[in-house]
Parts: sequence; structure tokens; C-alpha cells
Amino acid sequence: MARWEIDPAAVERLRREGGAGGILDVREPWELKICAVAGSLDIPMAQVPSRVDALPRDGMLVVMCHHGARSLRVTEWLRANGFDNAINLAGGIDAWAAQIDDTMTRY
Repeated sequence: MARWEIDPAAVERLRREGGAGGILDVREPWELKICAVAGSLDIPMAQVPSRVDALPRDGMLVVMCHHGARSLRVTEWLRANGFDNAINLAGGIDAWAAQIDDTMTRY
């Protein structure tokens, strides 16, 4: 795994135990229509810098996209801008669908 990454099973475990601050989904609106994690904060990657005030600074902030590349870039940007709580979801929502929620549509 790359620096500042967490796997889907660890995120799900933290969610069940109440310890995962929040999930930031940086995919585009058309992608969210295909599948999404309930309760995630949805802000497309390009809008994150202008909407940074909407992001939680308390608890872990798990950043996700389709496969993990965009969200890793956002995680790195967030960490460089004071969000030490940001961590990338390894494998993105595709890994989430494969490992956590097999009813989720994959694309």
C-alpha cells in the first residue's frame, strides 16, 4: 500500500466501531449515480480546494474515488494543506464493492 492508505476492511471496522471520522468521495456526479457509500460527503476532485471548509477536521477523513488514484492525489493535497487526518482508501470504491458490499454495482 502507498503512504497514507487504508484498506476497505479497516475502514468498515472503524465505521462499525464509530471511529472513522468521515468518507470523502471525490468522484464525479455521474459516477455517484452508479454506486456510492451511504453517508459519504461527495465533492468532485476539482472542487475540493474551493470547498475545503466543508471537510471535517476531527477524526479520520477517508478519501475515495473509483480505484484510488484520484483520491490519493486529493489525500496528498489535503495533507499538504493541514488535513493530517486525511487517508486514502486503497483500491477505491471498486475495492469496497469487491470486499465489503458485493451488492454494489461495479464499473
